[in-house]
Amino acid sequence: MLDTTIKTQLKSYLANLRHTIELIASLGDGAKDTEVRELLTDLAGLSDKVVARFDGQAARKPSFTVGQPGRPDARIAFAGVPMGHEFTSLVLALLQVGGHPSKASRELIEQIAALPGDLVFETYISLSCQNCPDVVQALNLMAAINPSIRHTMVDGALFQDEVASRQIMSVPTVFLNGEPFGQGRMGLEEIVARLDSGSAEREAAKLADKAPFDVLVVGGGPAGAAAAIYAARKGIRTGVVADRFGGQVLDTLGIENFISVKETEGPKLATALEQHVKDYDVDIMNLQRATRLIPAADSVSGFVEIGLESGVALKARSVIVATGARWREMNVPGEQQYRNKGVAYCPHCDGPLFKGKRVAVVGGGNSGVEAAIDLAGLASHVTLLEFGDAMRADAVLQAKLKSLPNVTVILNAQTTEVTGDGAKVDGLVYTDRTNGETRKLALEGIFVQIGLLPNTDWLKGSIELTGRGEIVTGRHQDTSAPGVFAAGDVTDVPYKQIIVAMGEGAKAALGAFDHLIRESAHA
Repeated sequence: MLDTTIKTQLKSYLANLRHTIELIASLGDGAKDTEVRELLTDLAGLSDKVVARFDGQAARKPSFTVGQPGRPDARIAFAGVPMGHEFTSLVLALLQVGGHPSKASRELIEQIAALPGDLVFETYISLSCQNCPDVVQALNLMAAINPSIRHTMVDGALFQDEVASRQIMSVPTVFLNGEPFGQGRMGLEEIVARLDSGSAEREAAKLADKAPFDVLVVGGGPAGAAAAIYAARKGIRTGVVADRFGGQVLDTLGIENFISVKETEGPKLATALEQHVKDYDVDIMNLQRATRLIPAADSVSGFVEIGLESGVALKARSVIVATGARWREMNVPGEQQYRNKGVAYCPHCDGPLFKGKRVAVVGGGNSGVEAAIDLAGLASHVTLLEFGDAMRADAVLQAKLKSLPNVTVILNAQTTEVTGDGAKVDGLVYTDRTNGETRKLALEGIFVQIGLLPNTDWLKGSIELTGRGEIVTGRHQDTSAPGVFAAGDVTDVPYKQIIVAMGEGAKAALGAFDHLIRESAHA
């Protein structure tokens, strides 16, 4: 099951186990059941502190639990074969149950341990989803810490009957005690905050007491991380406030054009960015959404102020806005109603849930064509709709798309409505722009890939924006408001690339530092 290289790496990891762990499998007669048996046999052969049993009686087959010997109440379970993106989740679960300490802060661990009540979580995932492991790993860690918490990872592609009965059309989807808890990427801090009703109030009180920053970065993506590192290296008081550290990179699967790194994945890069920032004296304030910017000239305090959703306002001598961009929506009737019920924005994450079904991809750029190519290997048929009279994707991608027998391309198609039966998508209506005729496609899934929108709604009226909502910046990443700088996809930079965003973040920090020096000289 596991190759020699992986076994060698695993053996070194399992040497960190402090006590014995027991893997109990519940198996049937299928091919996946055989894979689970082979996987657990391999794991047991790598350490004398790992015991595998195959006499489990769980309803889901194949599945297995990770627990301590002699204790039938194992709190972590995997329904399916946790390979692909979930292999790391399995390794971490082995280490955590085996007593290896977590890297989570002591404060967060204590908060998890204090959560009351019996909490039974189930997370439906796909093995190709890059967002799912964060949720699985967070809930596994919580189960390892708190004896009142249980968690099961469920491979949605393997347990299709459950997916259908629970009407799951997006991953990760989390259930708590049998009821929907959340969808999409969620980090450990976010999950704990949702369960701990008093955490938001306590965090707001802490934020309200913070002294003004020299540089406050708003946004935790590549641009924000670079800005924070460059500012902190100048020895000035630096803070980062973000609704999720990592930003849009967290939703990016393969990255192959990051210079000096041949290939990586978005979540891995996001983790590396956060760790690099933490190497410096930077105050990171995560899970905080900015709602307004008050320039220094308009604020009572004389500082630039960043208002947060919690009602707290942070103050700074200079601010760098790096709030990035988000997926553009179609803004047609039915889109919001059927979001995560057939309308999706991540083909890598949700594609496996549409195996053997008819789907559409809206958008003929690189993202749209790549999505159609990926989905063609899963879906029974893929229809790609492009608004213009020609696709905009690279020629090599178009050639690949045309070679696929189960893909249809429709040009000059303006999507006008998403239809459904009240519970899930059943079709898409579009207008043929060449003759004005309205047509409907019978579908079970729609993947929207039509570009990005800058996250600047909260900035309107405070700094200059372009007609597309992007922040207008100068040579030093300065904006129309003195002391306010901007970097990355949120600006009017012509190329939305990770490496470009990082460079702009560095420039913005240097520009902010220069501003502070000049400000001090005139004080």
